[in-house]
Amino acid sequence: MSHVEEHDATRRDFLYYATGGAGAIATGAAVWPLVNQMNPSADVQALSSIRVDVSGVEVGTQLTVKWLGKPVFIRRRTQDEIDAARATPLAELADQGAENANIAAGADASDENRTLDEAGEWLVMMGVCTHLGCVPLGDGAGDFGGWFCPCHGSHYDTAGRIRKGPAPRNLPVPVAAFEGDTEIVLG
Repeated sequence: MSHVEEHDATRRDFLYYATGGAGAIATGAAVWPLVNQMNPSADVQALSSIRVDVSGVEVGTQLTVKWLGKPVFIRRRTQDEIDAARATPLAELADQGAENANIAAGADASDENRTLDEAGEWLVMMGVCTHLGCVPLGDGAGDFGGWFCPCHGSHYDTAGRIRKGPAPRNLPVPVAAFEGDTEIVLG
């Protein structure tokens, strides 16, 4: 191959690579806005995780907060409520499985798996009935001392587990954790 032919081949290779690179950059620039628009908006990202100060929640009371557009019940249970929930045999539960976000896959719906702390004092769960999405009444409502959905008669116990009525599942437990002694982070 002569020097001129070799020079033309090198120049041609360079033009092929430069054209290919420019095409790849142009394609990326055209595709990026389409991919980026699928990301959640800033207001959704801001709501994806919230901090709740629970320092004012007394034993036997409940705080309801709004998270991701839905109510969340944060209950500081009494020892009687904890004892009642832990004494319930799993065989009596309509929903014995765990389909909730922060319960390990395959874990049962025991009270210990549903509470935020080992002692079982703090219970955090979504406040939406699993039958048709109503908001159950709390503070010892229903036949089992927990929550009651008056729309269709679903009764939940002191651990938010469905015990009677048409609701098919327990009240869901969101991803939540204590950060410090008085702050719960949801999400």
